[in-house]
Amino acid sequence: MLNATELKRQVWHSRRGMLELDVLLGPFAAHALPLISADQQQVYVRLLSQQDPDLFTWFMGHAHSDDEELAAMVQQVKDYAQSSQIPA
Repeated sequence: MLNATELKRQVWHSRRGMLELDVLLGPFAAHALPLISADQQQVYVRLLSQQDPDLFTWFMGHAHSDDEELAAMVQQVKDYAQSSQIPA
């Protein structure tokens, strides 16, 4: 499991400077990252090491990562974002 300092670092790294990514990654990192397994946390860290254009295309559904773990983490982040939406 990531320690408190490392969790804060990953929350900071989740700020990408691209609104579409920030809206997805920021809340996930702040609220869900501490609750997922250590293995899933490491996959998230790997996800953050990817280039922003790749992340954007994966999260927008224009392409999928060839790495199954990363593709599953993208889906997990998207599912979290959808489940935390407040109905209008």
